[in-house]
Formats: sequence, structure tokens, C-alpha cells
Amino acid sequence: MTITPDMYERLVNVKTGEISREIFVNDEIYTHELERIFTRAWLLVGHESLIPNPDDFFVSRMGNDSVILTRDRQNNIHVLLNSCMHRGMKVCRYDQGNTRSFSCPYHGWSYSTDGRLVEAPGQLVGVPGFEEHYRCELDKKAWGLVRCPNVVNHKGTIWASWDENAPSFHDYLGDMRLYLDAALDHRDGTEGGSEVIGGVQKWRVKCNWKFAVENFIGDHYHNISHRSVDLVGIGPSAGRGRRDMESTGSFQNIIIGFPALGHGVIGHLPRYEEPPYAPAYQRHPAVQEYDRQVYEARVKRLGNKMRVATGAASIFPNMSFHGRQPRTLAVFHPISATEMEMWRFYLVDKDAPQEVKDVLRHYYLRYSGPGGLTESDDMENWMYASEASRGTIARRHPYNYQMGNGYAKPVEGLKGAVQGGDTTEENARILYNRWAQFMAGKSWSELMPAQSV
Repeated sequence: MTITPDMYERLVNVKTGEISREIFVNDEIYTHELERIFTRAWLLVGHESLIPNPDDFFVSRMGNDSVILTRDRQNNIHVLLNSCMHRGMKVCRYDQGNTRSFSCPYHGWSYSTDGRLVEAPGQLVGVPGFEEHYRCELDKKAWGLVRCPNVVNHKGTIWASWDENAPSFHDYLGDMRLYLDAALDHRDGTEGGSEVIGGVQKWRVKCNWKFAVENFIGDHYHNISHRSVDLVGIGPSAGRGRRDMESTGSFQNIIIGFPALGHGVIGHLPRYEEPPYAPAYQRHPAVQEYDRQVYEARVKRLGNKMRVATGAASIFPNMSFHGRQPRTLAVFHPISATEMEMWRFYLVDKDAPQEVKDVLRHYYLRYSGPGGLTESDDMENWMYASEASRGTIARRHPYNYQMGNGYAKPVEGLKGAVQGGDTTEENARILYNRWAQFMAGKSWSELMPAQSV
């Protein structure tokens, strides 16, 4: 069937809590996503710690486009399309490194990485046979690498949007920024101060990218999937579970969503004091001491300022993160209607002792990533759901998203936020409603109502 923009309200019916399986398996819908979402929305490209020095680069993705995250010799960060303007060859075929120019191996066109020597990084500076073959008539300024017009460094994370009319990144985030900051800030409460440790894990999963976003935006209901992992000692503390350090009682995680923006979090309501200190990392005395020190520093530094805490969260369209256990960023790159490439960035305090970083690195790998015990459970669910939903009969029947429908209430202290308790499908409905708005081709004035920012 041909999918038209007016059909998306029928495919995603948040009023009845029914969502068509087509949006997870349909190839035509997938191609529309690339054009209507991934060319417009703000996307996570990487982290500044991946390119610490001038001329460093890190190859990333935005939708189905390969892009180069690079730092010039004035320490400015840029995002360039990784495709030669002559015949389209990738000008950078390494994942990460350092170079003074990007040179196409096909016909030899080369592009500058330094904005000081030419008007901007990515400008065409070298053309074999420029005088003989082109008779000096080729306009080099007009044929540089395509530069992403919107690039923002937010506490070390690098975000970009291809849409010149996109709202500011802070408006796009709204008060969801508070939860992202809780993951990015130093554990002692100072702003920023995190770095990526151990590189970036990348692997492919035979499922639609939205399954993963939904999982982290607020699905407490699927904990049955992790029952076996909860019974073994993969956590970093004295207990046997994955989340021995999670708070309980008045600081228990609940589902909080931002309906006008499409973001959501399993996290804490705004609060003005730290929960009582709970000893952690008992198996690792040095790490336990570091954890106690940063807790005490955080209490002193933040005082009675408002703070939040993040369990898991998703920022529309395809980025998720954990705030504490484990402390990671994830991006779900679309490959096809039923395949994605999943990337994990693992964060630590930049100035933490090496022993602390080593312990956390080992814990992160036990928990997340292609070999992580918890992530393996999730991937199995997503893959089998995708496979079972492709059938002719299966595609006639919608998924049920009715849990907690109609019971969300505003959150005091967070602009435009709602919460529906500790187990609800409210955030999934928020995610897919936002998805449908983008897919229907709504303008930014329609997508960003004043009350949402």
C-alpha cells in the first residue's frame, strides 16, 4: 500500500492505545522516516572526548548518512558529510583518527580540516589536474564537503541537525535537559566533566530502531525479561542484582514524559536534597571510597538546589541514556525497516582514579553492549517481536498500548511534563505520537508550541 501523510494518525492512535505493526516493519514507512525525521530532528553525533586534539576525527551517522565529527586547529567542532562531491566516495574510511586533510581515494579530491587556511573546514583544496584538466575553472569554494548547519556541544555531547529552520537545541530538549545533564555532569555535582571510556561499541540488531527507543523511554513493565539476570551477581555492589544502588521509597523511579516534545524518562521527580547515602561498591574498597567522596561533595555543592536523577531515558528520535547504572549513551541508527545499528558510549568522570574507571568499565560490559547480560535479553525481545510482526496475518493486528491511558498528571517543577506512576505506557504513547507528527510533515511552528519550551 502507498502511505500518505494523513494516514499516520490512523497508524498511531494514542486515544485508543492502538499502534499499527506497519510502523515497525514497512519499508515505505522506513524511507519516509529518513526524510521526515532524520533530516530534521536533533541527533546525537558523538562526544568531544572522542576528538580531543586538533585535526582529530570520529566517523558517525545521522540517519543513513555517514558523517565526520572533526575538530579544527582553532578547537572548533564541525560535522561534515562523509561523501566526496565528485563521485560520492567516502573521504574518510577509518572510524577514528587524526589527519590534516580528507582525501578521496577514487579521484584524489582533498578537503581541508582547518578553517584558518580557507573559509571553512571541508573546503575543496586539492584537485588532481586542476590546471590541465579543469583549466583552473572549477569553483573549489562551491564543491566542498557538505557541512551540517547546526552543531551544538552540550556538556561534551555533540548534537547536530540538517534543518536550518530547526529550533535551538535547548528548546528542542525543554526540561528534559535536566535529566540529560544528570547523566553528563560529574558525580560530585559540577557541570560536565564526563568522558567516553573504552571507545564505542557498535553492532547490528535485526529489529526496527523504535523498539529500542521505546524500551528505554519508560518500559518498566518488561522487567520479567531480566528475571534471570536479576538473580546473578553482575552488579558492582554487595547485592546480587543489576541495580543494587537504585533508590527506593520517596526517591523511587517513576515514568515522566514530555508530550509536546516526544522525550521521556524513568527517573525521579524534582527534589531539593540528596537521598540518604547508601554504601555501594563494597566489593571494591577504592571505588566505594570514591563514591562516598563524590556523594559528600555533591551534597555540599548543590545544597538546596533542585536536582533530578535518571534511570533510563530517551530523547526523540533515536537517542537513549542511563544516568547511573550503567552510565551510558546509546544511539539506534536506522539501517532498514527491520534492522538497526546500535552504538553504546560509556561515560565516567574524567578525573576519576584509574581503578575506578576500570571497575566501572568491567561492570558496564557485563550489563550493556552486545555481550551484556541485560542487553542480550532486550535484543532477543526486539528481534523476535520484529520477526513475528512481519507476517501477513500479524500485520493486520495492532499492538496494545493501553496501560495507564488517561491517567497521566502534570509534574510540578518540570515544564510540559506528565507522570503516570511507576508502570505505565504513557511514554510510549508520547513517543509514537511525536513520531506521527513528524511523519505527517508538520512544520516547526506546529511541532514546537510555545507552552512546550
